[in-house]
Amino acid sequence: MSNKAETPKNATAAVAPVAAQDPVETVVWGRTLVDSYRWLHDKESDAVLAHLEAENDYTEAVLAPVAALREELYDEIKGRIKETDMSVPVVKDQWSYYTRTNEGEQYPIHCRRPAPADGGADTMAGDPSAGEPAPDEQILLDENLEAADSEFFEIGLFDVSPDHRLLLWGADRTGDERFAAMVRDLETGEEFVDGLLDLSYGSAWALDNQTFFYVRPDDANRPYEVWRHTVGHPVADDTLIFRETDERFFVGVARDKDDSFIYIGSSSKITDELRIVPADDPMALPRLLAERRQGVEFSAAHADDRFVILTNDGAENFRVMTAPEDDPGPENWTELIPEAPDVTISDIDVSAHFLVLFERTEGTTRIRLRSWSDGSFTTVDQPEEVSTTWPGANPDYNATTLRYGYTSMVTPPSVFLLDTETGERELLKRQEVLGDFDPARYETRREWAVAADGTRIPVSLVWRRDGASGAAPATRPCVLYAYGAYEASTDPAFSSVRLSLLDRGFCFAIAHVRGGGEMGRQWYLDGKFDKKQNTFGDVIAVAQHLIATGWTAADRLVLRGGSAGGLMAGAVVNQAPRLFAGVVAHVPFVDALNTILDPTQPLTVTEWEEWGNPADNEEIFEAMFGYSPYENVTEQPYPSIFATGGFHDTRVNYWEPAKWVQLLRQRTTAEAPILLWTDLGAGHGGPSGRYEAWREEARILAYILWIVGLAG
Repeated sequence: MSNKAETPKNATAAVAPVAAQDPVETVVWGRTLVDSYRWLHDKESDAVLAHLEAENDYTEAVLAPVAALREELYDEIKGRIKETDMSVPVVKDQWSYYTRTNEGEQYPIHCRRPAPADGGADTMAGDPSAGEPAPDEQILLDENLEAADSEFFEIGLFDVSPDHRLLLWGADRTGDERFAAMVRDLETGEEFVDGLLDLSYGSAWALDNQTFFYVRPDDANRPYEVWRHTVGHPVADDTLIFRETDERFFVGVARDKDDSFIYIGSSSKITDELRIVPADDPMALPRLLAERRQGVEFSAAHADDRFVILTNDGAENFRVMTAPEDDPGPENWTELIPEAPDVTISDIDVSAHFLVLFERTEGTTRIRLRSWSDGSFTTVDQPEEVSTTWPGANPDYNATTLRYGYTSMVTPPSVFLLDTETGERELLKRQEVLGDFDPARYETRREWAVAADGTRIPVSLVWRRDGASGAAPATRPCVLYAYGAYEASTDPAFSSVRLSLLDRGFCFAIAHVRGGGEMGRQWYLDGKFDKKQNTFGDVIAVAQHLIATGWTAADRLVLRGGSAGGLMAGAVVNQAPRLFAGVVAHVPFVDALNTILDPTQPLTVTEWEEWGNPADNEEIFEAMFGYSPYENVTEQPYPSIFATGGFHDTRVNYWEPAKWVQLLRQRTTAEAPILLWTDLGAGHGGPSGRYEAWREEARILAYILWIVGLAG
């Protein structure tokens, strides 16, 4: 069996060569940037659309030899998933809310039923596996009916009024993340509020059950205004409550867990500001809780007569403060939990009885509880060292229980309920994996690679044992995944889709590189601005480690990343192309320098606090000029590359992967296929329906198997 994927000779006829048309030259800090494919930016052009369609045809032609394998993989993916299923119900007041799915339907159904009379947790609602919902079930919203024949459909707002009678919901039908919203009377089924269009994420009901707050985006899709609407009044009468004029900041709105306040937050990448409106007095003017101070991040939650505040003010790894309700400014903040040098507090939750701390230490997540009554701490133990835990749905402020999620690379996502008074823990649900799945067949571990500057980089691995427990598998094919931006953490988690690779002998590795948040705030700071090269160097070091320690070989290693992780993949493959057999780059941010230099592009100004502003800072320009994938494609033997895009993507424009692919084909000295697939009906997240998403993943998995020579 050959380990080299060859392009069918007739496949090249499916797409014509794309010539540079009137290259655009930009001079910045004495350097000339040449963009030979700027014409692809014209979204309204018939020629551009025809080009993207031809690229899709070309990709289909090149991958035609693995068409049957793709169908096999799709059947495997679908066959492991319990298609008719339901979530664990969440009890709020007298109702128990949940979602369920039906076999053959793309989207979930949102439901509720009366909560248990004894006030306990509701763990079941009928027998969804048999297609028999509970007899007292009420369907709030069936996304399948609402989507009808829409090519794309995504719910962005779903907010039930405090009295549980009205539902504010909004849907996006193109993938541009702008939602058309309406209100549904859950008793009569009547829908009203016409003309509530172009909304962003986020909403909050006031306690009068007639007033709600919502967010509008600007022309760059930046959420920048908060509006107030009263049910029964025309949208034209809505009141603008807050407008954010600084283009670095996004706004959001939410009601507090104890129903005391509505929060209007304004946040940049590194700075926060917060206003509050009493939830029982929605006509009141917003009151400033704490104004913005450059570089100071914070979030707040109300508990009894005080605010509990998580902040990095004077604490790089964050600390917890309290402030009096009537005068909560920073001058009145009192430290409750100090900063720890080796622990980052990533989030908090409050209840009447305890404070929950979600923390990170040594690349792992953990949960600690602090009792309000005596100040004692309790750590929630987890069964596996290489694992991930996260906050669950805990809407009841007075509850003495805590729901949380848990997974590892061998343990499917699980929902636990902890009784904080007795310490007893109940498994409410674990994702069921159909077929012959046995977690004992798989093994996971944490290894450490060493970067060029001596920094130790954590790596999470999973593979199928096949009797080789405790030892590194001998030169297996491997997928290496990384992200490394925005302080986002790529934590070790289970994937039933991944089993199609593991069962064919692959190992799967996650590189927890700088720029992410896995190892604390400094880990993030060491992978941004002029230190961004650390992210790419860390990925290269992990790839070298996997090869040197016998996990895989260069002709069997595939690199994968998306969005900012696609930038990572593009930079890494420019710098170390011989380490990989293939690269999968989903909606990759590969034209980073041109985009960040153009403030008219959506969200560019907000991104300056992540990447820097190369127009105003020569040092930042030189750093970006040195790693931006599009500017650094050179004449060298590139491995095979599969890039994807979304035609309606408002975060990474479709033309970024489209231009990158053209330049790669122009300059590579190898014959490995370079492919582009653009979803012409979706945005940043790809297809909205679950079956279509599984088909897209099957396409990628078939490509990966093909590129390492295992498609036969």
